Order: sequence, then structure tokens, then C-alpha cells
Amino acid sequence: MFAESGPAGVALHRHPAWKVVLPLGGHVEVAHGAGRTVAAAGLVVPPQLAHTCAVSSGYAAVFLDPWVLLPGPGLTRLDESATRRVLAALHHPGDHGPGAEGDLAAARSELLNLIGAGRPLDPRVAHAVRESTRAGSGAAIASIAADVGLSPPRLRALVHASIGIPLTRLRQWARLRAAVADLPGESVATAAATAGFADQAHLTRTARTLVGRTPASIARSGLRTGVSAGDR
Repeated sequence: MFAESGPAGVALHRHPAWKVVLPLGGHVEVAHGAGRTVAAAGLVVPPQLAHTCAVSSGYAAVFLDPWVLLPGPGLTRLDESATRRVLAALHHPGDHGPGAEGDLAAARSELLNLIGAGRPLDPRVAHAVRESTRAGSGAAIASIAADVGLSPPRLRALVHASIGIPLTRLRQWARLRAAVADLPGESVATAAATAGFADQAHLTRTARTLVGRTPASIARSGLRTGVSAGDR
């Protein structure tokens, strides 16, 4: 989860996850494809959609693993009532600022009710994703494939067919999440090293590609972040 207290915008990017943008009283506008723009009180952006995003007010943005929600044909608009419901699920007593320490499990449940749940993962795919993306994991694909009785090429193909995203991209996304979570208290270079990036430049390129902004801009923004261990 990300949250900021004022308007914000991000450059063209494509993330391997569902993104749910929840403005706090304003609206969100997403541009994609050949000049197509969608604006609404809230928006659900599907995985792998190349887009820019701008919010006219403070907001919370929740990311969900790509298999969590029911796949649809494209962007999903949330009306004011639905947006308020998800924001209310995120909020709990003691919050300070938009989305701070939000109840991500409750928000996820609300989104599942609104949009529908995706299909359960093949156990072999679930194992591959879990072992490839858990914090600090350096497990080689060959080792993970052996765990489930498949060759590395067959495992990669199975993951891609099941989720629609390469396993290497999912691992890259997990490392980016880990680095961003460290940014409030660490330098960009330290966050990059701790998360397993080759160097600060590697983290910066990845952040621009997957979230449309640099780690330095995230650190300067005062962006609040939160993670949930229950995504899977």
C-alpha cells in the first residue's frame, strides 16, 4: 500500500500486480493505449497495463498480487460509494494520515467482494512464486523447479501460463517492494543493496519501469507504505 496526503502523478509504467487507486475526495485519471483516458472516483488497474496515473487529491493505493482478483477486460471504475467502502476498510483507530498502518486484509476482502476472486493457483506455481519472492530469497530457479519435479523451462512456462507474468518479473517486483519499504529509514543505496539489486542505478531503473517514479522521489514525497504478509 502507498498513501500520500496531496495530489500526485506518475510517468508511464507497467506493474505486475493489480493497483487500486483510492482518492480521498478527488478523482484519479489513468491514460493508456493510444490516447485513451479514464477518470473516476476510484480505479482498479489490471496487471501489465502500460499507463500513466494522476490523482487530484490525497490518496491511498493498494497493490494486490496478480492472481488475487478476477481478471477483467481492462480498467475497472469504482464509484464514490465503492471507493469510500474500501477506504473505510483500510482505516482503523489510531491512523495518522491517509492509509497509515491501514488494515490491508480488510481492504482486500472488500475488493474481493466488489470485483471477485481469481482462481486458486496450481500448488507448484504457488510454491515457485513463494520461494522466488520471499524476502531475502536467493533461491535459483533450478532449485525451485526441482522442488516441484519440473525442469526450469517447464516451471517458467507453467508460471507464465497460470499468472500471465514471467517468474523473473515477479521476483523483480518483490525486490522493489522490499526496497521501497526500507526507504523511509534508509538511503536509496542501502535499500537497493538490502533488497538484492546490483546497485542504486539498477533499483532506479526498476522503479521507473514498474511504478513510474524514482526511489529518490518516493523518499522525498513522504510517501507512507505498508505491506501485508497475507497477500497469498
